[in-house]
Amino acid sequence: MGYHILAVDDEKEIIKLLKLYLERDELTLYEAYDGKEALTVLEERTIDLLIVDILMPEIGGFELIKRVRKNSNIPIIVISACVDSSDRIFGLELGADDYIIKPFDPLEVVARVKALLRRYNTLGSNIGLDTAHISVGSLKLDTHSCTVRTEAEDEIELSAVEFRVLKLLMENPGRVFTREQIFEQGWKDEIVSDNSIRVMMSKLRDKIGPERIKTIRGLGYRLEKNHEGA
Repeated sequence: MGYHILAVDDEKEIIKLLKLYLERDELTLYEAYDGKEALTVLEERTIDLLIVDILMPEIGGFELIKRVRKNSNIPIIVISACVDSSDRIFGLELGADDYIIKPFDPLEVVARVKALLRRYNTLGSNIGLDTAHISVGSLKLDTHSCTVRTEAEDEIELSAVEFRVLKLLMENPGRVFTREQIFEQGWKDEIVSDNSIRVMMSKLRDKIGPERIKTIRGLGYRLEKNHEGA
C-alpha cells in the first residue's frame, strides 16, 4: 500500500505488537516513545497516519495532537488505557479521528487504520475545510468551476484526470504521493498501466511547468511548495 504510520507509545511491547500486525499489511511503521521524539520524526519523514498514546513522558498525547493539528490534518488514532469518557471526548475535540481503548484487538486497529487512510486519501487532507480555492505559488485551483489559472489569470486546460491529480497535489504541497495513490485519485475504478500514469504526469508537468512536480525515485511524486514559476 505504501503508507507510512507513526506509532507513539512509551510501552515498547505495544509498539512491537502494532509493528507486527501493520507490517503484515505492507504498512511501514515508524516508532517513537514520547511526544518529543514523535515531533522529530514528523519533521524528518512523510507520515500518513499517527497512532498516539495519551500518558507519555516529555510531551503527552494531548499536547502532541494539539501541536500536530496546528499545521497538519493527517489522520490521528488515539490508543489509550484512559477509559473515562471525558478523555475520549477531549481527544476527539483536539482533532483525533478515532479513539481505541487498551487492551485492544490488533486486527481491529489495522482495520481502522486502513479505513481512515482510504477516507483521507479519497477526500484529501483538507477534510472538513473550505477548499473551493487552493493556491500554491502562482497556481490557483477552483474546485467549483474546475479551473486552474496562473497568477496572470491565464487558464490552464486540463483533462479530468489531470485536474483530479493536480487537486490532490495542491491540497498537499510537499507531500509525496505513491503511484498507487495517484492512480486512485485520477482514475478511480478504471484499469490503467504504469505507463499511463507516467504519460499523464509528463503532460501535467508540461502544462503547469516541469519544475513544479518532482519525481521521488522509488516513492512517487510531490508538488513543490515554494516554486513560483509562471
